[in-house]
Amino acid sequence: MDLKRDADRIIRAALQKVMPDEAVAQALAGKAFGGGRVYLVAAGKAAWQMAKTAISILGDRLQAGVCVTKYGHVKGHIPKVRCFEAGHPVPDENSFRGTQAALDLVENLKREDTVIFLLSGGGSALFEKPLTDGRELSELTEQLLTCGADITEMNTIRKRLSAVKGGRFAKACAPARVYSIVLSDILGDPLDMIASGPAYPDSSTCEQALAVAGKYGLRLSGRAMELLKAETPKELDNVETVVTGSVRNLCLAAAQACEVLGYQPLILTDRLCCEAREAGSFLASVAKSHQESERSLAFLAGGETIVHLTGSGKGGRNQELALAAAEGISGLKDTAIFSIGSDGTDGPTDAAGGYCDGETKERLRAKGIEIYQALQDNNAYMALEEAGGLIKTGPTGTNVNDVAVVLIKREGN
Repeated sequence: MDLKRDADRIIRAALQKVMPDEAVAQALAGKAFGGGRVYLVAAGKAAWQMAKTAISILGDRLQAGVCVTKYGHVKGHIPKVRCFEAGHPVPDENSFRGTQAALDLVENLKREDTVIFLLSGGGSALFEKPLTDGRELSELTEQLLTCGADITEMNTIRKRLSAVKGGRFAKACAPARVYSIVLSDILGDPLDMIASGPAYPDSSTCEQALAVAGKYGLRLSGRAMELLKAETPKELDNVETVVTGSVRNLCLAAAQACEVLGYQPLILTDRLCCEAREAGSFLASVAKSHQESERSLAFLAGGETIVHLTGSGKGGRNQELALAAAEGISGLKDTAIFSIGSDGTDGPTDAAGGYCDGETKERLRAKGIEIYQALQDNNAYMALEEAGGLIKTGPTGTNVNDVAVVLIKREGN
């Protein structure tokens, strides 16, 4: 119980430090935006929180705005802003409706006008106007998620099938200026890949897109294949971009919270990018290697893992990581591993992630649940629910990737 309580405290403290409020405020501080009209478009899982902060600063300076975010993430009315909730990780009709509203808003702007574009992770699904059939786009997204493509590969494909991705939204705003404030959810902060880069020149090529399609054997219509061969904007002269947060900030905040609780923290990486099960196994190995320590230790890994779907259960990458780690730390005393998505939603579930300790495996076995089978079924949610290991924060208002933490607690340290 002490370890679970520590995990909860670390999660709360870390999330508080990476909320976008202060970051958006700093990005807007002292900005006058000339004498033209000012519009706002916010897209992504953190869109509502970012838009709310921006409106509190802009006040009467803002003409109107549109916010497109995930279902359950709109927490109230924002003056002058139309809010849409839409599908994630697969786009739906509400994604298309909200994005069309944003395109209508920026139509026929003048050179002296400004569009403040607030972008966060999840925008690839939420901010979308397909150039191919909407049903095909949704099915293609499902294919990419199922085959285990990483976020860069997914976005290399999706931006070529979209009227707003790959710099095309900035083109739609021209000749108005675009001031883009980005909350990064991709390792290394590649601006052309975050939400598929609606307001940033695209660095990927048609050849790379076709290679991804071939690598995973994607089923594509003739129209989609032709779109993969059409090049995206490589230069934009009407955009200024500011990155306001990243997974590095999340790791640092979690490490600081660990230290406050008496753990000696070490950030192993902020670029974790492997199978969720492999990450869980690796972190369990780290825990086993330091069992002789006389001090309380915390090892942290930030990034974004992937999941290969082999079953039809319910879960997410952070839940799979935690459940896989439970196998490796079984029987270890005063040791726990947890992993969360900073946006508060892990996969298509209401959990932010999962927690396990040295007793999780035995608790599950007593209920007739084998970890291996639960992982094969991609049913980590059910298993962790039975073990009391689901972490639920609700939508947080931010989105800067995931963080996983190993805790090894020693009395008096």
